[in-house]
Amino acid sequence: MNVSTCLWYVDDAEEAANFYVSLIPNSKMGRITRYPSDGGAARAGGVATVEFELDGQAYFGLNGGEPAPYSHAMSISVVCDTQAEVDRIWDALRDNGGQEVQCGWITDRWGVRWQIVPKVMYEVLGSSDRAAAGRAFQAMLKMVKLDGDVIAKAISGE
Repeated sequence: MNVSTCLWYVDDAEEAANFYVSLIPNSKMGRITRYPSDGGAARAGGVATVEFELDGQAYFGLNGGEPAPYSHAMSISVVCDTQAEVDRIWDALRDNGGQEVQCGWITDRWGVRWQIVPKVMYEVLGSSDRAAAGRAFQAMLKMVKLDGDVIAKAISGE
């Protein structure tokens, strides 16, 4: 059995996958399939699918030929150990045509939604200190790109 997330693109799944793999450590490209050249389709011989992994998670990019918009109901969540990682990934997504949203959400140029989250945020939300979690959550609501240092200060009550 093989389980992966399929992401739909009009015709640039390979470009998107290469970009994603360049952003996330421990990632790699996989198999690329092509549309049959004898099918008479406009995409004959072009890339049909791209398999890739982002830090060990399997993804499958499909060139579907027609726009199929994503919604905020699906996103790729990246938990970063450091603020430098948050900044690097966020800035790369934004600078490559992405649109900043709020609370750590950013939409890439293909319409895929991402959550770029400092590890401290996930740790506090899962902790038994509900007051600290509440302060961190309130701090997050005021941010676009999440700032782990500001969240850490909110956790400590500063």
